Amino acid sequence: MRLNDKVALITGAGSGIGQAIAVRFAAEGAKVVINYHRGGKHTGDEALKEIAKQGGAAIAIAAEVDQRTEVESMVQETVKKFGRLDIAVCNAGVEIKRPFIEVTDDEWNKVISVNLYGSFLVSQIAARQMVKQGQGGKLIFISSVHEDIPFAQYTAYCASKGALRMLMRNLALELAEHKINANNIAPGAIATPINQAVLNDPEAMKNALSEIPWGRFGKPEEVASVAVFLASDEADYVTGSTYYIDGALTQQVTKY
Repeated sequence: MRLNDKVALITGAGSGIGQAIAVRFAAEGAKVVINYHRGGKHTGDEALKEIAKQGGAAIAIAAEVDQRTEVESMVQETVKKFGRLDIAVCNAGVEIKRPFIEVTDDEWNKVISVNLYGSFLVSQIAARQMVKQGQGGKLIFISSVHEDIPFAQYTAYCASKGALRMLMRNLALELAEHKINANNIAPGAIATPINQAVLNDPEAMKNALSEIPWGRFGKPEEVASVAVFLASDEADYVTGSTYYIDGALTQQVTKY
C-alpha cells in the first residue's frame, strides 16, 4: 500500500472531495484524521463507516480551519492518537455567488478566511510538526481551476484560489530544506454537494458540459487518485506544481 503507516489530516473531509481523499488514503494504508466543520450537516460519520468497512484506522475531529487554537488542538490530537503527522490536505473551502458590486465585507472575509487563511494555518501548523519530526512531509492544497480562470460573480473565491497558488509555490521553496513537498490539485467541475444545484438543473448541466471537452463532470475519486500520488513516496521530487483535474476545461477556456 502506497501510504502504509503514514498519518494524514484532511480538512473539510465530511463530504465530497475531502471524504473521497480520506477513504482512499485509508485504503492505501494511512491512518486518517477527518476534519469537519462544526455545526455543518456533514460530520465525517460516512467516511468513518467506509474506512471501518475496509479495516482502516481513522478519527473525526470538528474544528474551524480559520481558528488557530482549534487547528493547533486538532494537530495535537492527531499526534496524540497516531504519534505523528506526515500528510496534510487543505481541502476545506466555501464559495458565495454574488455580483462584485454587491459583495459584503462579511462575505468577502468569510471566503478569504476559510479558503486562504485556513490553508495558511493548517499548512503552517502541520509543517511545524513535520519539521519537528525531521522526516519530511507532504502538503497538498485543493485549489481550483479558478486559480487561473476568472469566474464571474465569484470574485472572492477566485481571489482566494489565486492566492493559494502563490502560497503553495512559496512553501515549495521555503520548506524544501526540510524535505516537505507542497503541491496544488485544481479540480474543475466535480460531482460534489457544492455543485448539486447545477447537477440538478438540466439546462445548467448542458451549459456546464458544453465547456468541458471530456463532456462530463469529474468524480471525487478521480481527485483522490492524484492526491494519493502526491502524498506518496513516489512524489518525493514533485513540489511547487498545480495538477489540473478538469477534463481539459482549462485548455478549452484559455485556448482563445
